[in-house]
Amino acid sequence: MYQERLKIDWLSVALWAVLMLFGWMNIYSATYNEGHAALFDLKTFHGKQLLWMGVTVLMAVLILFSEPRFFSNGAYPIYAVVMALLVVTLFLAVTVNGGKSWIEIGGFRFQPSEFAKFATALALAKYMSAIDIDWKQLHTKVIALVLVAIPAGLVFLQHDTGSALVFVAFVFPLFREGLSGGILVVGAVAVVLFILALLVNKYILLGALALVAVFYLFVWLNKRSAKDYWRALGVLVVCAAFIFSVDFVFNHVLESHQRERIDVLLGKTEDLRGSGYNVHQSKIAIGSGGLIGKGYLHGTLTKADFVPEQHTDFIFCTVGEEWGWLGSSVVVVLYIVLLVRLVNMAERQRSTFSRFYGYSVASILFIHLFVNVGMVLGLVPVIGIPLPFFSYGGSSLLAFTILLFIFIRLDATKNQLY
Repeated sequence: MYQERLKIDWLSVALWAVLMLFGWMNIYSATYNEGHAALFDLKTFHGKQLLWMGVTVLMAVLILFSEPRFFSNGAYPIYAVVMALLVVTLFLAVTVNGGKSWIEIGGFRFQPSEFAKFATALALAKYMSAIDIDWKQLHTKVIALVLVAIPAGLVFLQHDTGSALVFVAFVFPLFREGLSGGILVVGAVAVVLFILALLVNKYILLGALALVAVFYLFVWLNKRSAKDYWRALGVLVVCAAFIFSVDFVFNHVLESHQRERIDVLLGKTEDLRGSGYNVHQSKIAIGSGGLIGKGYLHGTLTKADFVPEQHTDFIFCTVGEEWGWLGSSVVVVLYIVLLVRLVNMAERQRSTFSRFYGYSVASILFIHLFVNVGMVLGLVPVIGIPLPFFSYGGSSLLAFTILLFIFIRLDATKNQLY
């Protein structure tokens, strides 16, 4: 066992360390103050992050020297404890940036929703490793959906829509384990219809769908049974119902600032001093960096605090301004290498538990990377989720590290079955 514990994927560990250190450097730059330039000044964001990095390293070492069966045997209890914390958060949370997802104890804050991601990954991996899993049975899909829906729903009730949407990432590992690809198609169609329903008159959109249905029926189904015609009609009815529900969801489910950000992204409004301010300034900062950037600690827009939350959700624009296109590309490439590495590691696992958990890790990190960089560049709505290992925040850094290192530990004994 001791020798097996030494079979650690050091490339993944190295990528984690590089991203964390480079992230800290940019947090230091984004919040740099000559009056508080000391590295270990706990009154500063970079000082607090450095302290959390120390705690995180200790946690990573603890996980690497732990018994891997603990994560399999304890998957459901861990899930239950974190879900209980999410419920407690609904009643005891303090409001931070409009969200009620933080628990404060004696001046110490932590965000349970960050830990819900690895807890859900463990519970789903445990369920998927059961010997009687059959995707053809309805109860299999329902149980998997419930395991994901419970934390997503609790996080959504905390007004943290961004973190709630991250749970969509579990579709990918479920697809890898046999879930029908039609789910991915339905999800993509739903997103497209949602956007079109906001941009195009719903009656015009519905008419276009009806024409497509008629074309489908008379061209492609001319030799099919009557059941196929009814199926096509059912799809049309469902699409129509979805289109007419968009207004309700947009106006009564989403928060006002979320509606404003979507309107700005879709070009329906241009609020450069309100909802569109962050993204507008972020794009200016990134564009001003050019090819090689202005140099470390020399970002003019960064120093002038033009971009709010630049040390957290918008940390990537600090990279763009001070390190330029080359530096930004290096960061993205590091993440891509880590993601590819995780997928390769997942594929070499003997146990379903380890494989599913590995794909969950890769999927969660991918969603965070895609959404965070996308919102900084103005390609997706601003929903406020951190860049893994990079953005300021002790809860997110610790939770992402636990998420990653559990899989690194499982991979160290990949020949065992859990």
